[in-house]
This record gives sequence, structure tokens and C-alpha cells, in this order.
Amino acid sequence: MNRLDRITEALARSAARRLSRRSFFGRLGAAMTVATVPLLPVSRAAAERGPQPPQPQEKGDPANCDYWRYCAIDGFLCSCCGGSMSSCPPGTEPSPITWVGTCRNPVDNKDYVISYNDCCGKSACGRCECNRNERDTPVYQPAGSNDINWCLGTQSGVVYNCSTAVVLGAAS
Repeated sequence: MNRLDRITEALARSAARRLSRRSFFGRLGAAMTVATVPLLPVSRAAAERGPQPPQPQEKGDPANCDYWRYCAIDGFLCSCCGGSMSSCPPGTEPSPITWVGTCRNPVDNKDYVISYNDCCGKSACGRCECNRNERDTPVYQPAGSNDINWCLGTQSGVVYNCSTAVVLGAAS
């Protein structure tokens, strides 16, 4: 047995005497959790945005709940609260975490992936409340759930104001 093997064996035996299997896996799990923190959606929000996809042709009233982009929205429309369907009102900030939906544009009859962003920082707008749940998923499948306050991860805390509907691109 060489020296490296003896040192490794001594360290392994020492650890086995001091640690239980449960505490070892607990520490391993904690280390893995800390190592994966940069993979959370919040940290990706600060990354530079690439080129924006071409926007589809649209018609209709963006202040109406029946507007095609709002097929999976739940909340107050930012287009009624001083913002637009794709931007937050002044004094609010978009949440870095979103939920997504797929909506059909009646102009070109194509499906588009829509990112729904909550705007945070001011109290609830209170105008143009919409609750459309097409293809909404349960809360335990959060990427498609519109029942979560997505203002977590913002500097303003969890104060919800309104929601936007940003076209990410054509669904394939």
C-alpha cells in the first residue's frame, strides 16, 4: 500500500467514526445546494438580453382581457396601469422570474410563447383585472402557473402592481 492510499484510508476511517450516514448526506446536499444557486432563474435575469424576436402583427385592444396575448394571465393589466402590454409602469420593476403561456394570434393564426412578468414595487393597480387560465398548471409546476406572486427576487420585495405579456417568439 502506498502513502496516498494510507492517508486516504486514515481520513475515511476518521470521518466514518465522526459522521453518520445521514449527516454526511445532509452536508453533501447543503454543499450541492450552495453550488447550484447561480443556476436559479433570478441570477439569469441580470444576464444581457440577446436580440429580440420579430413581433407578430396584432390587432385589438391591449386594455381588454380578451386580447390574444392574455390567454394565461392572472392579475391587473399593465396597459391599464400606466405601462404597456410589454413594459412596467414608472416606479415599478419587472420580476426576474416569469411564467409562460402559449397563445394563438388571430391575425396570422400562429401560436406564440408569451412571458408573463409581474411588475413590482407599488401597491396593486386595481384596474383591468384579468384571470384567464388557458393551460394554467398547478402551483407545484411553477413555470406555467399564474397563481404565484412572482415578485420574489426583486429589490422592491413582494409588492405586486400589475402584469405584462411579452412575446418571446413563435411556438414550434
